[in-house]
Amino acid sequence: MTITALDRHQECLDALSAVLDPELDEPISDLGFVRSLDVEGSTVTVHLRLPTSFCSPNFAYLMASDTKDALTDLFWTERVVVELDDHHDSDLINAGLAADAGYRGTFRHEAEQDLDELRLTFRRKAHTAAMERALTTLLRADDTLSESGIGDVTLADLRDERTTTALLRRRAALGISTAPGALVLVDDHGNPYPREEVPLRLRRARSTRISIDGNAHFCRGLLATRYPGSEHDQTFRPEGAEANDLRRDHPLLPLVVTRENS
Repeated sequence: MTITALDRHQECLDALSAVLDPELDEPISDLGFVRSLDVEGSTVTVHLRLPTSFCSPNFAYLMASDTKDALTDLFWTERVVVELDDHHDSDLINAGLAADAGYRGTFRHEAEQDLDELRLTFRRKAHTAAMERALTTLLRADDTLSESGIGDVTLADLRDERTTTALLRRRAALGISTAPGALVLVDDHGNPYPREEVPLRLRRARSTRISIDGNAHFCRGLLATRYPGSEHDQTFRPEGAEANDLRRDHPLLPLVVTRENS
């Protein structure tokens, strides 16, 4: 079978759909952060854009680095060029990527965390949000269930396939049990909370989820303002939905909140 340039372009798009904004827990392709993608033979060139010029440099580097890794992992690529456009650290980040200097080699004394620590922080936030979505969906579906009883809910008790699948994926990423009998409301290490803390822990998880969802809407609006027309490259994600639930035939609906660390 002959592999065409169109096939390779689609392979690249598929690879980019696995690259996430660490704070928003969504693919950069869904967010409209991929400005251009060019494939010439075994060479791939990608330009990325962000909602503001002052988005956190560590987030920006992580997305750019993950983009390069995802495309380099394709068996046919021999050269991958990733450039971040219009960011206050574009020159520094692009030079580091070109030299394969790594995060600490790029930012040197400014790199307070390594990338693995950064990823872990946001994987934990993503798990917390997914946990809250699954439990809130169950609460809305079962009138006999109260917030105080949420601490006894197991994975087998969850009814909504979409939110359950998303939760299982995030638990697996953290090494938390995905067995049917495992409790849903747990900390970052898979430990349950004392019964008296359950309502408070659920409310805190809800705050995390609302922050992530709201920031995602806000960043879409900022990107569309900064780059008119970029809204057509975005996948609309309503509150509570998972990435890829809805596709690009939905209108942009920004929600004005404040994005932390931007």
